[in-house]
Amino acid sequence: MKYLLRKFGLLLFTAWVALTLNFFLPRLVPGDPIGAMIAKYHGQLSPQAITALKITYGLSGVQDPLWRQYLGYLWKLLQGDFGRSTNFFPAPVNEIVGAAIPWTLGLIGISTIIAFFLGSTLGLISAWRRGGKVADGMLPVALFLNSMPYFWFALIVLYLFAFVLDWFPLGGGMDPFTKVGFNANFFGQIIRHGALPAFTIVVTATGGWLLTMRNNVITVLSEDYVAFARAKGLPERQILTQYVLRNAVLPSLTAFGMALGFVVSGSIVTEIVFSYPGLGSLLFQSVVGLDYPLMQAIFLYIALAVLITNFIVDAAYVLLDPRVRDART
Repeated sequence: MKYLLRKFGLLLFTAWVALTLNFFLPRLVPGDPIGAMIAKYHGQLSPQAITALKITYGLSGVQDPLWRQYLGYLWKLLQGDFGRSTNFFPAPVNEIVGAAIPWTLGLIGISTIIAFFLGSTLGLISAWRRGGKVADGMLPVALFLNSMPYFWFALIVLYLFAFVLDWFPLGGGMDPFTKVGFNANFFGQIIRHGALPAFTIVVTATGGWLLTMRNNVITVLSEDYVAFARAKGLPERQILTQYVLRNAVLPSLTAFGMALGFVVSGSIVTEIVFSYPGLGSLLFQSVVGLDYPLMQAIFLYIALAVLITNFIVDAAYVLLDPRVRDART
């Protein structure tokens, strides 16, 4: 508990730093969001409306002092109010982000989990059965997949399976005019549109997890406690599960926690290549369109997701590593 309380205090402090940076950084970005909004409306806004918009978004010369804006920003965050988007005006930011989050969690989240377990399992087999043709053959394949540019592989898959063979759609989350609901047609559309981006994520990410787990297992196999367990005559299965796997998975678990945290941001390249309606493409649109409220909300969700998942990983360490439970360590 002492260890977890210390980690929780660090989480709160880091969250406050992230909130503060999230307030100041968009204000340092060059450009005029209101000017971009006016360009979308082709100048069909009166000068009074332009002035009102600048005051609303804190971009005029008559706004409150910076410290008062900062306190107001924190107060609105406590109320869950991120303001209104300039790109999708007058839609509230919460509605826009809320509509995009399920797409990203469904695609990127599931793909990341599958890639982690698949790559870690193959990495364990590759290290445990070194010397075999299959186990040794996994290494060059993993190196190739890990070094392959993702966008290049995604474009090849999209061209081959969607454009040439026409097995999958070229982009989007579902077909136009599809009725949203708990029915077979809706879920079939989601699976069909998400199959190619999920496949590219799993294929390219599996190589990295395989190499990580393989190196961890090889390192653990050289430890004295593994040699001592074998000298005691313990079954190989018991050595694998209780000695090797339990210690080798710890570094991978930390990386997995970071990967899950960044799932909230979505894979920007994935969603742009496949025109997928998730947070990644939404973040790209907010940066290009200078949509400060939307940009702030997405950055904040990313920071909080990374912090929370890292805290969960720290809690898992307490269960997996007895040394962490020792207050003197």
